[in-house]
Amino acid sequence: MKPSPLPRSQSIEKSWSNLDWPSVFAAIIYPSLGVLGVLGAVILGLALPGLTFHWWYAVIALVVGAGVLAICNMGIGVLHRIWQHRAGELKWPAQAITVVNCVIAMQGQLKDWVNYHSQHHRLSDKPGDPHNPHESKFWAWIGWLLWRDEDDLKRPPAMWIRDNGFVKFVDRHYNWMSLVIHLIIPAVAYALVIAFGGSVLLTFLIHAAAVTARGVQFHATTLGVNVFGHMKTPAWLDWTLALLTGGEAIHDHHHDHPSSALHLPRKGLINRLVDYNGTALLVFEKLRWATDLKIAPQFAPARIPAE
Repeated sequence: MKPSPLPRSQSIEKSWSNLDWPSVFAAIIYPSLGVLGVLGAVILGLALPGLTFHWWYAVIALVVGAGVLAICNMGIGVLHRIWQHRAGELKWPAQAITVVNCVIAMQGQLKDWVNYHSQHHRLSDKPGDPHNPHESKFWAWIGWLLWRDEDDLKRPPAMWIRDNGFVKFVDRHYNWMSLVIHLIIPAVAYALVIAFGGSVLLTFLIHAAAVTARGVQFHATTLGVNVFGHMKTPAWLDWTLALLTGGEAIHDHHHDHPSSALHLPRKGLINRLVDYNGTALLVFEKLRWATDLKIAPQFAPARIPAE
């Protein structure tokens, strides 16, 4: 009999020398900088007479933050449902949007994302599951990202994405794409605001709100899917996490019907607003950027039998 694999939370060394610093930055340092930036912008704007702070700055920051959170989710959601579980096919415009959104969401190389999630479905809630919450909730939340097994990162791409040009491009140039999106584009925005006499304070607040929202989305996903998605939780928490993850945290059906493009029924305004990752796929389908979408039976429109 083949021996069961060791629990990942026990088999992987957890030490300062083994920390995965890109993950530390994405999960802890960068979101913390965003929160400090928001607080700093508000405090300085209210305390210093030389700076002008209007109440509608906060409204703009909230709107931008909500937009960034949705963009990150629609990258991860499409990656998860289409490239992970093959719930359909994407044409090149939708593929390009997805990879950019995934870089904004700081998801790392897509081959690693798919490999980790494949292990999770193969060994869900058992020893060997990369983020089994029954071993350790902290491990399932962020521990599995902070301490990696080098063998995991050496795994080749899954067969079904191996020849995907967009996946190959983002994995080959991920660091450069991240540098452009998270550093160079904001720097250009600041330069343009200064050159045209705009509000640097408002620009900084918007930037900090975007960084904070990306962090909120990141932790809502790891907590909502990896931890609470595998536990019995109250309905209010389920729906809150679903809204913060674009429907990914609606997890009770997922291991039974993983290849579904929708996580809530197709009909219903609330369903489409909460499961907006699935709504994005329906929009792609309307634009003919997505084809052959699969939908779990309980989420598809009821068929009227022929007379």
